[in-house]
Amino acid sequence: MLYIDEIMDLMPHRYPFILIDRIIEIEPGKHCTVIKNVTINEPFFQGHFPNQPVMPGMLILESMAQAGAFLVLNSVEDPLSKNMFFSAVEKAKFRKPIIPGDQVRLEMDLLKIRMKVVKLGGTAYVDDKVVAEANIMANIVDRAGA
Repeated sequence: MLYIDEIMDLMPHRYPFILIDRIIEIEPGKHCTVIKNVTINEPFFQGHFPNQPVMPGMLILESMAQAGAFLVLNSVEDPLSKNMFFSAVEKAKFRKPIIPGDQVRLEMDLLKIRMKVVKLGGTAYVDDKVVAEANIMANIVDRAGA
């Protein structure tokens, strides 16, 4: 299990844009399971339906992309010299809203890696119920200053 400090050692994201909290399982090159704890303190809840707070769909996708980036960066040589840039989303579906107090479990699978392009399949769960799913594509790029 990896906690936020270890995640931040590899990921370039920082508050308020780091949207994953814990890695509970990783099989490099294949699969990872990631936890995102959703609290009312998230900055996006101030403006996104403040009387009925709901996590924005694009931030759910960003959480999936970050989980996928962690998986991919743990699968390449010299991961500290690389970044992942989100490039496309396919088959995105949002099935149930994510609200403050939810714990989101992100299951990410590496579907394809060719040259410097990756395709990931992701499913988000709250209490073992599917809340969102999508296929995400990203590019592996050299990290600036690395």
